[in-house]
Amino acid sequence: MRLKNISLALRQRTGLLPIALAGSALMIACGTAAQPVDSKPVATTAPLVSSALSDTAQASNPVPVSITPTLQSPTETADTSSRQETPASTTPKRGRVVIPEGEFPLVDTSLHSVPLSDILFDTFGGIPRSLPLDRAKDDRILSLRDAIAPILHADYGPPNALSWLRDDSLILGYVSGKDAYAYPINILNMHEIVNDVFNGVPVLITYCPLCFSGVVYHRELDGKFLTFGNTSALYQSDLVMYDHQTGSYWFQVGGEAVVGELTGSHLSLLPSTTMAWGEWKRLYPQTQLLTGMAGSPNRFNSGRYSRGFGGDYQGRINDEKFIFPVDEKKLDSRLSAGEIVLTVEVGGKVTAFPLDIIGDGVVNHQVDTEPVAVFIKASGGAVGAFSRVVDGKTLIFEYKQDSQDFVDQETSIVWDAAGRATGGPMSGVQLKRLNTRRSFWFSIAIALP
Repeated sequence: MRLKNISLALRQRTGLLPIALAGSALMIACGTAAQPVDSKPVATTAPLVSSALSDTAQASNPVPVSITPTLQSPTETADTSSRQETPASTTPKRGRVVIPEGEFPLVDTSLHSVPLSDILFDTFGGIPRSLPLDRAKDDRILSLRDAIAPILHADYGPPNALSWLRDDSLILGYVSGKDAYAYPINILNMHEIVNDVFNGVPVLITYCPLCFSGVVYHRELDGKFLTFGNTSALYQSDLVMYDHQTGSYWFQVGGEAVVGELTGSHLSLLPSTTMAWGEWKRLYPQTQLLTGMAGSPNRFNSGRYSRGFGGDYQGRINDEKFIFPVDEKKLDSRLSAGEIVLTVEVGGKVTAFPLDIIGDGVVNHQVDTEPVAVFIKASGGAVGAFSRVVDGKTLIFEYKQDSQDFVDQETSIVWDAAGRATGGPMSGVQLKRLNTRRSFWFSIAIALP
């Protein structure tokens, strides 16, 4: 993956100052984009932002650092219609996850796109503390497989099923058709991987505690369904998964196979969001909540799952004190390593939005050819990315500080944080959800250079 262009929008007290770079070209504009000198065009419009700092679309507040690489394979798989149905109370349409019988194959280390020495097994207090793949013997590799147990057959319950879950607890949320699913981060801290099937779509829910990365993928590749386990290894301090079908190793944030038969393959990204449980429950009162695994449907109601990461872990990452080694040459200093960003991916192009810098508000932007709106409610941990096109018309959104509402300028309709119109002639209309991932900046910069 090669970086095609970079655009930065920085806060200035006098207004919005977008800067776009393409090689040595520089573009500076206020309000609208200018063409760079001696280079191909790198932007068409300046991002429009509305936040708690201002009620206007051209607000004096930060806009995303945005990266726009061309991926080796497009991952846009979201519904292409401009409207989507709103989840309601229905019987969830889940399918069966089929796990291959017999022993899973070992990875073929003769095929790899990253140095084998950079894949480090966590020995969980053993000696040595970490073990490079190029020095690991087969029996050790097998003994460490799924030491962090993936969820192969999930059980779900109603919103009140986990007594320890608080409104300010974070969850990873996924919507399939009319059904909504919530995965508490405290559970994902200890299991990291969930395989499931929703409405015929084989889904992979993934989370790495070391880079705060919640990403949902489509498990189908070249017409075949893959299922995933945990290698107990890390690459650049990020989770490394393996598929049961070929044993190939997959870099979690990038969704890319980096060792084995499938090296160079990419999983398709799906829309998801990470937000506070109270906000998700308000948006989706009939949500299904992850509660256990096959044979133990209430396993996650145990108090051991109520504990999260202690201390100022984000501050540690901002100081670049990583738990496992990270190549400093791969870091990107435009943002602090621990800045939480949301990436939006359309047509093989990716833009990263720094959530803490933006704060409460909405960003109107364009990714590839898609007009995009990113809704952010920092207080509730809510964030979503949507197409701004409805019935062929492109809307511009703003954030009303007094009412804490998202409103489009064209119709003055109020939209909730899930991208649904709450009244007027478009009541119930759902903006098209866009493919997203949320993570610390350092892992995004490495996965999507």
